[in-house]
Amino acid sequence: MHILITGANGFVGRYFVERLRDQRGTGNPVGWYELLTLVDIRLDANFTDPRIRLVAGSLADSQVIDQAVHPAVDCVFHLACVPGRAAERDYDLGREANLYGAIRLLDALRSQSRPPKFVFSSSVAVFGTPLPDRVDDDTLPLPTLSYGSQKLMVEALVNDYTRRGWIDGLSLRLSGIVARPASSASNLSSFLSEAMYAAKAGRSFTMPMAPGVATWLMSVPCCVDNLLHAAAIPAGELPAQRSWTLPTFRVSMSDLVDGLASLYGASVKDRFAYAPDSAVEGIFGQPPITTAMADRLGFWNDGDIVTLIRRAMSVS
Repeated sequence: MHILITGANGFVGRYFVERLRDQRGTGNPVGWYELLTLVDIRLDANFTDPRIRLVAGSLADSQVIDQAVHPAVDCVFHLACVPGRAAERDYDLGREANLYGAIRLLDALRSQSRPPKFVFSSSVAVFGTPLPDRVDDDTLPLPTLSYGSQKLMVEALVNDYTRRGWIDGLSLRLSGIVARPASSASNLSSFLSEAMYAAKAGRSFTMPMAPGVATWLMSVPCCVDNLLHAAAIPAGELPAQRSWTLPTFRVSMSDLVDGLASLYGASVKDRFAYAPDSAVEGIFGQPPITTAMADRLGFWNDGDIVTLIRRAMSVS
């Protein structure tokens, strides 16, 4: 099996590579690979395993894509993207990476004799703002940022390429993933990870959302487990519509602080303050959500806030 991961040097990508290496010899068929190709603009890791191949470069470069998809690929995890804040600040950069890069990769896979599994990391940003009182599988995507628009366009392509038999694709709409590195300023949701690091380090922190405002969160280990699960689902068990939101854990800011206090000491509550920002709440204040399709297909969330924080910080 030849597995390709784009964005392999990113926050999720780095953990995913380690998790995938740990899958070797387990019951998950994705763990059995003869070749693992990692693609990113820059690749920092060094591997002695001859089955791991590094391809440094952009998906804007046809030579990079040609190298990545030869020999033929059995499974693709397309994680590469320019995140929300950066994509909004530089439209051309976001469009090139988030839309055109995906198109080039999908087109390169069309010539394969056997369609590869294609797992695309989409985003709840496709729903835009304001959100309805409840989100479910029937909620209409109406993106209000370039990042969400680009993700939704790739979802449509994944569905169409799957319909045509060129890939066996599915798009997973991910919620906020924690805990991102402290340097992840390009992510609009970075304050949620920063709060966790502050609590662990004993620092003060000001939450930009009111105590009762809730958001959707997922730990990076939970995210990666779901990506691996997605690749293992037989095509015959998947619906014709290949885009859905993954189960996520909805937590209020006060419950998040309570969870941090239970792990890092009661003094966390004394060090945390609230200064609600209407712009932040407009994006990350999120209503109740149900994910019936993903639940039926066997996806899951972290279960409770303490487990979520513990898992999120275990890879920090």
